[in-house]
Formats: sequence, C-alpha cells, structure tokens
Amino acid sequence: MSIAAHVSRRLVPVISVLALAVSSALAAPSGEEDAEARAILERSDEARFPSEGFQVDVGISSKSQGENEEQRKYRVLSKGNDNTVVMILEPASERGQIMLMKGRDLWIFMPNVSQPIRLGLAQRLTGQVANGDLARANFTGDYSPRLLRTEKYEGEDHHVLELTAVDRGVTYRRVMLWVEKDTLRPRKAEFYSLSNRLMKTCIYENFQNMAGKSRASRLVMTDSLKPGNVSILEYQSMKLRDLPDKVFSKDYLKKLQ
Repeated sequence: MSIAAHVSRRLVPVISVLALAVSSALAAPSGEEDAEARAILERSDEARFPSEGFQVDVGISSKSQGENEEQRKYRVLSKGNDNTVVMILEPASERGQIMLMKGRDLWIFMPNVSQPIRLGLAQRLTGQVANGDLARANFTGDYSPRLLRTEKYEGEDHHVLELTAVDRGVTYRRVMLWVEKDTLRPRKAEFYSLSNRLMKTCIYENFQNMAGKSRASRLVMTDSLKPGNVSILEYQSMKLRDLPDKVFSKDYLKKLQ
C-alpha cells in the first residue's frame, strides 16, 4: 500500500467525526431557535385570548371600494382552541344563525334549515374577515413557528416569526407575525394564501385590560390587493366563563337560537 493511500485511509474516520461534529453544532441552534419561537408564540397567544373558557362580543365594520359600510356583530363563546360557538347578533335579519367549531370542523346552523351547512375556516365571513379569524382562538395549535429575526417596528424592537400551517385545514397557509420584544404582545400579522400570495395585513391596536390581561381590543384588517377594503374588529365585554363541553354540541345550539 502506498503512503498516500495509507494516510487517506487514516484520515477518513477523522473527517467523518469532524463532519458529524460540525453538523451537530449547526443543528443545535436551529432546535433552540424553534423552542424559543414556540415560547414567544405561546406568550403572544396569551395576549390575544384567554386559554380558559371565555365570552366576547365582536363588532365588525367593513368598507369596500364603491360600497356602503357594513356593520355586523357577533358573540363568541370559546374554550381552548378547538371548541367555539359564534352567534350572529346583527344584522337582525340573520339573528339566530350560529356557527359551531369542533376541532377544525365548522358548521353553520340556520333557523329555517333542518341540516347544518359545512364551512371552511378560510371562507370569508364578512369583509376581510375569514371564519377562522373568529372561530380559532390562537396560532399555537395551527402553526409551526420559526424565529426569523428581530427588527424595529414603530420604533420598538419586535420578534418576527414565520408561522407555517401544520396542515391544509387551517385558516392560512403561512403567517408572518410581529411580536413586541418587551411585552410579547402581537402587533402586526401578514396572512398568505396557498400560492404564497400576501392576502391581507392585520394591525393589533388599543390594548386594554380584558379578562385579566392586556389585550388588543381593536384589529384592523386590510386587503393587500385592494388597500381600500378594510375591516375593523372591536372586541368588547370579554369575560371568563365556565363553559361545559355540552355547550359545543349540535343539540345544545337549539337552545341558543
């Protein structure tokens, strides 16, 4: 055996060990970053809605180019991220219609229709608001987060998270979320379609004490393709409620209509 071949054979194990060490070193920060992103997202979700059962009234005003402003009002009963009832309070002509979400299954019950109608979370509810925007209480259960960077937004340091849908059943394929570094409150979100097109932007405003925490009481959703199309969500009368599982059942909805 030549000297060169002998040296080469002895170097192979050493190179393999070094390559493995470098690979492990590079992989470690990624794992740590994912864990940090998850912790940031969970804290951000806490600043959006309670993790316990709660009730809140939501007024939505929507403006579209060339059309009159539309006003709607809903009452939301939610428990965790998989059980939600959304009752239409206004307009009066639609009062009695109720949406029920169990897991990622969503139905609407109408007083004059015997069978519930299946809906998608991504379907439009009103204006720039999708069904999932009211029915889903947090991002944590629907998306895998990744911390991209820290940057200034409105003069304050913010974490920028990329949220990727865990499956096709969630409301949006991808979300970019700006979370205030000091308070871990959400301040801005960008929502993307299956084709990775920016659909709309949401700004979280007017933080005030609701159900024991500082939460955004006003959300402004703007169509990214038609900036003149805007929906403003106003959250009022939020309170914690003990909501038994039977509330989130088809039979119980008849009592609410």
